[in-house]
Amino acid sequence: MLRFALFLILAVFVARAFWRLVDGIIEGVSGQPRSNAPARSVQMARDPVCGTYVIPDRAVTLTVGGRQLFFCSPSCRDKYRAAS
Repeated sequence: MLRFALFLILAVFVARAFWRLVDGIIEGVSGQPRSNAPARSVQMARDPVCGTYVIPDRAVTLTVGGRQLFFCSPSCRDKYRAAS
């Protein structure tokens, strides 16, 4: 039973490595990344509450006095509102 479990674990690792290799080849041939990571030139904004850098398109926003602020989460936004 132990031998079978070890074989199964090894098979999972080999299958995952094989799939990552195939995925890398597909990405290289197509010339387009297959992830949803942002482009390298994306300007990031800093959350005024916790200091985390966020991507403006994916951030929680709040407009205060004509200025748009970006937050990493609704809880940081709410903390900012409570402090203001």
